[in-house]
Amino acid sequence: MMINKIPATRSGGAVFFKENGLSVYETLERLKIELPALTKPVAAFVPFTRVGALVFASGHIAKRNGKPWEGQLGANLTIEQGKEAARGVAIELIATLNAAVGDLNLIRRIVKMQVLVNSTPAFTDQHLVANGASELLVEVFGDGGAHARAAFGVAQIPFGSCVEIDLIAEVDDK
Repeated sequence: MMINKIPATRSGGAVFFKENGLSVYETLERLKIELPALTKPVAAFVPFTRVGALVFASGHIAKRNGKPWEGQLGANLTIEQGKEAARGVAIELIATLNAAVGDLNLIRRIVKMQVLVNSTPAFTDQHLVANGASELLVEVFGDGGAHARAAFGVAQIPFGSCVEIDLIAEVDDK
């Protein structure tokens, strides 16, 4: 089956194609996702660093109603709640990428994502929680959203949050 690829955007002279014919912003609109403002770090770090064609996004914690989403998987949060939290973090990470590069259509691919899940020692489904973010990134960036990933269970995350995620993305701005 042949997929009809059409230009999604022209930026800096380059033409970028999306298999579904939509730009990243059109996809976000279709999904009814509004990117939040960039959150200022509360400690001694920056929200992102760019080295060549790579953007390293610092860890973002899960929030609900603008406050840390506290809880622990296997104790007082379900896998579905964890996936929802991870999806929310992915939206914040997309907003950070937007601030880093100025045009999300320049994101060639999500290279790697690391997911920390605040969980009890008996909880072993961190990978399922991480899917909440992974699935959204593929939905938004298409094949470029598929990434390498690690998901860990941890004893605690800053502010008691249930999930923290950082990622690395490749930019094509030539």
